[in-house]
Parts: sequence; C-alpha cells; structure tokens
Amino acid sequence: MSECLRHRGPDDHGVYVDGHVGLAHRRLSVLDLSPAGRQPMSNEDGKVWIIFNGEIYNFRELRNGLRSRHVFRSRTDAEVIVHLYEEYGLQCLSMLRGMFAFAIWDEPAQRLVLARDRLGKKPLYYWVKDQSLAFASELKALLVDRSTPSIDPVALHHYLTFQYVPTPMTIFQEVRKLQPGHVLVYENGKVSESAYWSLHYHDKLVRGSDVEYVEEFRSLLKESVRLRLASDVPLGAFLSGGLDSSSVVALMSQEMTQPVKTFSIGFKDKTFNELPYAREVAERFRTDHHEFVVDPSAVEIMPTLVRVYDEPYGDSSAIPTYYISQLSREFVTVILNGDGGDELLGGYPRYQFGALHSLVMWALEFNQGMNVATDRVTRWLTRMLPESRGIGARRGRLARLVQPLNQQYLDRVSYFTTAQKEWLYTPEFSETVRNNSSCDLMLRWFDDTQAMTQLDRLLSVDTRSYLPDDLLAKVDRATMAHGLEARSPLLDHKLVEFAAALPVEQKVRRGETKYVLRAAMRGTLPDRILQREKKGFAVPIARWFREDCRELLRENLLSARAMARGYFRPERIRRLIEEHEQMKANHGARLYALLMLELWHREYIDGRPCVN
Repeated sequence: MSECLRHRGPDDHGVYVDGHVGLAHRRLSVLDLSPAGRQPMSNEDGKVWIIFNGEIYNFRELRNGLRSRHVFRSRTDAEVIVHLYEEYGLQCLSMLRGMFAFAIWDEPAQRLVLARDRLGKKPLYYWVKDQSLAFASELKALLVDRSTPSIDPVALHHYLTFQYVPTPMTIFQEVRKLQPGHVLVYENGKVSESAYWSLHYHDKLVRGSDVEYVEEFRSLLKESVRLRLASDVPLGAFLSGGLDSSSVVALMSQEMTQPVKTFSIGFKDKTFNELPYAREVAERFRTDHHEFVVDPSAVEIMPTLVRVYDEPYGDSSAIPTYYISQLSREFVTVILNGDGGDELLGGYPRYQFGALHSLVMWALEFNQGMNVATDRVTRWLTRMLPESRGIGARRGRLARLVQPLNQQYLDRVSYFTTAQKEWLYTPEFSETVRNNSSCDLMLRWFDDTQAMTQLDRLLSVDTRSYLPDDLLAKVDRATMAHGLEARSPLLDHKLVEFAAALPVEQKVRRGETKYVLRAAMRGTLPDRILQREKKGFAVPIARWFREDCRELLRENLLSARAMARGYFRPERIRRLIEEHEQMKANHGARLYALLMLELWHREYIDGRPCVN
C-alpha cells in the first residue's frame, strides 16, 4: 500500500506494525528535512502514533504552548498533533489551522482516529470489512492484495450528473470517503463518524462601513498567504491571470525577498488562452515566470489521469492541471493557488440566477397580493430577463425560474440531466438507479444549509460538494502525482468563516462578483485584472472531439467492450457522437465524462490499477 502511494511522498517512507495494527507513510519533505521528521511518529513513550498528510500552519504557536510538558524530537507539525491529542483528545482538531488527513493509533485506548480537514483539501478513503478497517490517501492503495469491490451503480448515476462521485460515496460500494470536517473513531470493531466543524452563514457581521469589511478581509488574506510561505524547500504559485490567483501572487510578492516563481498554462486556441493576462500580472510583480502551452495531443494523458484520480472524474480541466503541476515540479516543491475565491464570494456566473429567482418570486407574490393580471406580471418579468431567442424562449426561462431553487441549480450544474440520463440508460440499468435521484441528493444539501439568502444557500451547497469533490480533488491528485504540495490561502478556515459571515452585498453587488476581494486588491492589481469577468479553466474539448481526437472517442465509446457494459443504449451513444461531430449540439463535456468512465472501467475493472 505504501509503495502504491510513492508519488505522494517520494522522499522517505516508514512503517509501524504492532500486532493487528499497521501504519505506513510516504514522506514529501517540506519542513524539517532531517530523518527526525520521518513518520510514523510517536509520543515520548511510544504509546500514541501518527501518520499525517498536509500542513498545519499554526504549529509553531501550538508547539510553544506544549514545550513545557513534552519533549520534541523534531521540528515537524506531525509531532505537535500527537502531543495535542494526548492533552486534548479529539478537541485538538479545533486548534489546527491548515490542511490535513491523519490517523492516530492510541494504543492504551485501543482506538484508531481518522480526521480530515475542514474544507476537504486532503483526501481520506476507508474500507470496513470483516471486523477490520483499512484506510489510505488514495483509493488505489486500498485495492492492493484485495479483490476488486463492487461498482456502486448509484455513484455512477450521480457521476454522470456532477462529473464526480459525491462524498461520502465512492465508485465502489464497500469504500467510503471521510467527509470534510469529520472525524472517524474505530474502537472495539465499531465505526463512529461525527462532524467537528461546520460552516455557518446565518450570523452576519455588522461593521460601520465598506472600508472596515475590506480592510478586515485584506488583513486575513494577507496573513493566510504569509502563513503558507513557511517551507524548507522552494515554493511558487499557479498564475492564471484571474482575480484569485493574481491576488495571491501580489501578496506573495510583498512578503518574499526573492521573485515569486509563477507558472501558467495556455492553449493554442486563442479563445481559451489566458496567458496574456498571466504575463501582465507576472510583469507587474516581476515574477520568475514560466509558461506551458497545451495542444490536442494532451488528451493522450487521459489513461494516466484515470490512474491518478482512481474514480471516474469528468472535469476536463484536469488535463491542464496535470501538465502545469508536472512543469512546476521541475522548479518547486510547494505551490500556492487561488482556489476557493468563487465559492467564498459568489464568483461563478451561475450564482446570478439566484437574484433573478428572488425577483420572480417577489413579483408573483406581489401579483397575488395586488390582484395584478398575471399576463402583465409575466410580460414585465420577461423583459427583465437577458436577451434570448424570442419571447417564447424568454417565457421558457421564466417558467424555469419559478421552479424550486434546488431544481434550478441542479439544471445549471448538471452535465447530464435526469431526462438525458433516462434517455441514455438501458432499461435494466435505469431500473437499478430509479429510486436515487440526483435532484433529491441536492435537495438534502440545500436542506442542510442554515443560510437565509439565496446566494448564501448556493455558496453553502457548493462548498460542501463541488469544492471538495471536484475542485480540490482535481488539484490534490494532479499536484501530488508529481510530489508537489498545493496550498490554498483563500481556503484558510478563518478567512472562509469570515466570508460566510459577510453580508451578501459584500460578495455580489449590482452584478459585480467578489466585491470585497476586488475592493481589497484595488490599487495593487492592474485594473484590467480587477475588471475581468470570470473565465473558468476551460479546455477546448468540444473542438478536439470534432477534429484531432475524433477517432479516440469513437474507438473507445463505440467499441464492443464499451457497448457490452449494460449501462447505455449503444445507438444513443452513437447519436451523441454524431450530433457533436455534425455540430448539431455541443456534447463535448458529456462525451468527455463518458470517455473517462470507459477508460476507468478498462483500468480498474477489466484490468487492475497500476501500482504507481
């Protein structure tokens, strides 16, 4: 199992075995490069052991509070966690500021503790079977010397909706993901899991002016960046030229005495190329800048991505993320990024519909109270909607806006809608998943939120689903595949809690997204960067599938092996491909998700996952 995860920790390894307990660790040396930092690591008497993945940014402060009562043999954050656990038990989790997944074996109590950081930056999988528990940072390690577990058809069903398998599910029925902000205790053959942290949106901050909100936000972000510069190895930053990564690079340049090493990726297709924006920021802050350009041959990496991600993963931006991680690792071991800004401050265009939904619902309530003719209200509302193809299309959009918020949002984030999946499935597979609606799953996410406004409800749902299961999973696997540690200053939990407590007008104001961040960086970043509209890390996959990669798609999705899996009607897969090739529709994202699913089957079901 340890050898299987060599890429995550290429610098050192260690094993602890005592009877029925075994711990193994692969080390990526970032702090205290000496042998004293080797894991598994114990307390003074060898009764409490830890293996730990991540970084605790306040470990020096915590260590100072423990020094009078404990002997420290290293300068690592892992040893601090051991002693915190000795003194405070599970309460120590609330003291940690950082990203982590760790296991603690408490020998006197005969207890195993597994914990995952608040936002889910670091992964943790586990498998309970026959009075035993196995766990690992990546799913592939759990499959070593074990029979292949059973595919979970419901997980596959949700994957087609979201492009990822939502936590706590995995693609296998027997294997689970530990949820972000949760701790699992395995004791006396029994598993108990509980939350130690949750994000609250209902208690709002009250400050005297915009300036106070902006200054407090900037101060927290600056502190978060500074904390993440602690390293005994070279570090740098991903730079897309967008607001979030540019803000991180700007603040890094203020803190560092040497030029920041920055890394950007672009495409030959100018529609998707953001390199000019990244260059502008690099020139502004005089960074040591490096670029990489991706062409259609990049899809050759897809079989490798299957092994990197372990589960079906349909976000095509994994391709450039993998390549930029590979490029960066030639120069640095630690990389900072701008992940999380959109989920904190309403940066995605899809959040704008929440305001429209509120407007529509208010108008309809007004109509009922004032006895205004429904046709008059409808005509007024349709004029308020963005231009579309005629009044009929606008009326259709209005009808959708009257739907419940969770249904509307699912329609916007779905890659295959419920109707599209039903059209695609064989009758047999459709029957298998019939009672497991992705809409019902999202409804539970909405029901769990304690937010009062539409925007905060959407941010809450994305923070507990899309952020850890898509965005953070993408970056963790791509970077760690190359032994590169990624750090996300915008996802420091103190900054996240502050952002959740902000009034919504500090997040989105009169159509301007991420208001407080733009205000905080005004005068520091170039105006062109501050005024840029959101542009996702998009890949020209639609064009690639019509041109350079057309045969790759057909050879896999229309093969006899793929057709025989029993999930999809072969003639309808063929129709999707033909409609896309003939430009009758853009099925690029859907076809990518289907292709990654087929390649995953070939690796994990038809064969066995490669060890490394």
